[in-house]
Order: sequence, then structure tokens, then C-alpha cells
Amino acid sequence: MQRTLRNLAVALAAGGLAFAAVAQDKAPKAEKAAATPKVVVNGVTIPQARFEAMGKELDAQGHPASAEREQAIKEELVNREVLAQAAKKRGLEKDPVVRAEMDMAGQAVLVRALLENEVKAHPISDADLQKQYDQFKAQMGTQEYKVRHILVDKEDEAKAIIDQLNKGADFAKLAKEKSKDPGSKDNGGDLDWGPAGRYVKPFADAVQSLKKGETTKAPVKTDFGYHVIQVEDIRPLKVPSFDEMKNQFRQRAQQQQIQKFVAELRQKAKVDER
Repeated sequence: MQRTLRNLAVALAAGGLAFAAVAQDKAPKAEKAAATPKVVVNGVTIPQARFEAMGKELDAQGHPASAEREQAIKEELVNREVLAQAAKKRGLEKDPVVRAEMDMAGQAVLVRALLENEVKAHPISDADLQKQYDQFKAQMGTQEYKVRHILVDKEDEAKAIIDQLNKGADFAKLAKEKSKDPGSKDNGGDLDWGPAGRYVKPFADAVQSLKKGETTKAPVKTDFGYHVIQVEDIRPLKVPSFDEMKNQFRQRAQQQQIQKFVAELRQKAKVDER
């Protein structure tokens, strides 16, 4: 029951924001919205910072400022204040579980602010992103391959499959019967189109050594087991441009930056378990 009520509160909050999004989509573009009037609920003034925080959140979602959006934000914050006051009248903020959840929510906001500050303080240059893109492009190569494979546990099993293929057996049928790769066996071992760089090195090397229509003459061993590989087709690879991928590389670099930052803080921290 408690979980249902918490979900209902979340749904109420989300409903207000959803209305804001719909309202602004249907309304004509407006100039910067007028300053938010002072809003008082049962004698309690809603801080201007809350309006600004919710507006910033909607900006990040791509919903520009408009009179309709500001009205929807006001209605949402009034609803929250009314509900929060009702909760306090019942003493719910003193409940240990509720108190812990409130503390964790506040901590999450503080952590997010710290990580945003760290990324802002150490911006990643376009030159660094260009280097990463160039490395990525080199790894991808100039061709992509349409590959099928059959994965088994033992080398002898793979050799027996190769013998069957040499005698005219159908690759897709054998893959469905014998492969232990759940992601491809039902499709006859089909791994679809992709550059060799998407695979682990022994597999990638084998793919690049094959011509169109060829199958490996010996099993290929990886950490997953033994593979029998067939290259159905080969075509030139078109790698997206740097401008098309720059944001993806920036996001990945920022994630790595944050992971390193967290690891350094953990290393310096004194953690006692009692």
C-alpha cells in the first residue's frame, strides 16, 4: 500500500510536467516568460529557486519557456506544497523510513551537483575528441562483413561441424541445432552486418582472413568457446563523420572522467566497517 501511494505521488508530479510539455508544444513560440509572481500556500511562500529549478529541468528536456509552461510549473509546485503540508500535518516526515528516503534524495541532488561541477571544471576539448574518433575509425577498418557463426564448447565438436559443412550441410541449419549462442542460434547463427572491430581479436582476425562465401577451415578459439565462422558478404564500411559522432564521444569521455574522479575519491577515503 505504501509503495502504491508513493507511486501515486510520483504520478501526480509527472502529470504536471507532462501538461507543461503539451502546453508549450501547442502554443506559439513566446518571448521570455514574465517573472514568476510570488505564490503563497496556506501562509507558506514557495521559493523562487523551485520555479527556476523546474524551469531548468524542462529547458534540458527541450521545452522552451512560455506563459503556458510557467503556469503549469506554478500549478505543479502548488500541488506539491499542498501535499507536503498535508504529509507534515500527519507527522510523516518523522517516520524513520520517510526520513531516510528524504535524506537519500537530498544526497542524490548534492552528488549530481558535484559531478556536474567536476565536468564543467575540466572540459573535454574537441581536439581530444578528434583523437578518440580517429582511433575509433582506424579500429573499424574500411570494410564490414555479414557473418554467421556456430559456437560450441569443445574443439572436437567444432571440427565435426566443419566436416559436415565440407560435405554440403547447411550452415544455418547446423547453427540452429548445435550453436550455444542464444543471441544468434535461432537466426541460423546470423550476426548481421558489422566491422571486424566489433568482435574479440581472434574472431575479428578470422573474419578478416576470409573471402566472401568462405568458412573457417579450423575452429577459432575465444573466451566464449570454439567458433565456426562463415562470411556471407563483404561491403565498404561507411563510418559516420566526426560531427555526427562528437556528442557520443563527449558523453563517453565524461563518463570515464566521472568514473576516474569517483575512483580517486574512494581511494583517498577512509572507510570503516564495524
